[in-house]
Amino acid sequence: CVSFDMPEYTGDVVGLGTQRLLEAIRLTGLIKTVRYYQASSSEMFGKVQAIPQTETTKFFPRSPYGCAKAYAHYLTINYRESYGLSACCGILYNHEGPRRGIPFVSRKITNSVGRIYAGLQDAVYLGNLESKRDWGYAPEYVEGMWLMLQQDTPDDYILATNETHSCKEFCQAAFARVGLDWEKYVKYDARYERPAEVDILIGDYSKAREKLGWEPKVRFKELVHIMVDHDLALAKREAQIKDLPTV
Repeated sequence: CVSFDMPEYTGDVVGLGTQRLLEAIRLTGLIKTVRYYQASSSEMFGKVQAIPQTETTKFFPRSPYGCAKAYAHYLTINYRESYGLSACCGILYNHEGPRRGIPFVSRKITNSVGRIYAGLQDAVYLGNLESKRDWGYAPEYVEGMWLMLQQDTPDDYILATNETHSCKEFCQAAFARVGLDWEKYVKYDARYERPAEVDILIGDYSKAREKLGWEPKVRFKELVHIMVDHDLALAKREAQIKDLPTV
């Protein structure tokens, strides 16, 4: 988690950044006309106090990012209750796709699979492979965000799949997509271990299903395949460009 390397920056942007936005809405007199979405995070649960987690599960963040998100989450609720702001908090679990940044473990894996298959790199270095996450497909989660903002009464919702899979399982599925044995290419690097690990996250999206009519359709293996196929195509193009003669 990059927030351990930049804790002050993380608190300023994620926590106080939310404070600045909310206060700008209040001071400009838009408090009764704006509909505000707060991007809360499953990282707020950290050392989980219940499995699966619901909207009422106690937070126990385990990183500066999780702490900053918890501050922003409660602050949004405070502005909703204090000033009548139409604000909802989406507690989203890992939402992945081809547009995910490469430093994130999911995209790091699928990008590496494509490059390894195309002969552009030899291995990928990862930290704890046993940590488990609730992985979903980002476009579906954006639909869920939109649905939250259409409600007459603002509320807080978990968007998740109610399934959990380890980073190891992600590696297995990703390399299997191109017919490679993941154990030959995945290497351990202690630099990628967190000072305090979040061992397992799994979200109960029942409230979103009942009140928003939302539920995930793309499941774990399909999600991995979507990402690998995209990154494999990118790597093949990169390999072709690399082989072009220089002028």
